[in-house]
Amino acid sequence: MVKLYAIIALVGVLGIAGYGAKYYYDTTQAEIATLRDNNAKLEVSLKTSEASIETLKAEAVRNAELQQNLQAQLQEAEAYGDNLRKKLRQLDLIGDALRDAANLEGRMNGATAKLWREIMDETGSSDGGSRPLPRWLQSVPKGAGDQSGDAGTESNSTDSGTTKTD
Repeated sequence: MVKLYAIIALVGVLGIAGYGAKYYYDTTQAEIATLRDNNAKLEVSLKTSEASIETLKAEAVRNAELQQNLQAQLQEAEAYGDNLRKKLRQLDLIGDALRDAANLEGRMNGATAKLWREIMDETGSSDGGSRPLPRWLQSVPKGAGDQSGDAGTESNSTDSGTTKTD
């Protein structure tokens, strides 16, 4: 009978050991599957991050080029502004206004009309060629020209490609 109890105890110990081994195997396999899924997700995230980094690098290079372009344009604009300020300093508008106000007004209106037409053309106005100038610009006195002082070269038409010659 002792042998029977020993065999039962041995079978019990072996059953418990077998169940423990199966439990360990199942939990290990579940953990391996979870780790495999997480690894796949991490690989996808890594590829996305690397692509994002490459995009950011390309954008940084592009932004640097644009910044240089803008800097060059800014320098050109500042030089143009300096040139305009220099020309304005050379003009004696007060003296011109005191000597011949009508002539100065005509030159200013002619230059403004020319600028108005150029703005209309550059902004893509569909009626820029046929739309009349504002009323305050239409009465350019005879002998008034553009800002360069070319008297009589400015007409009341909105076609900036042609000039009126006397």
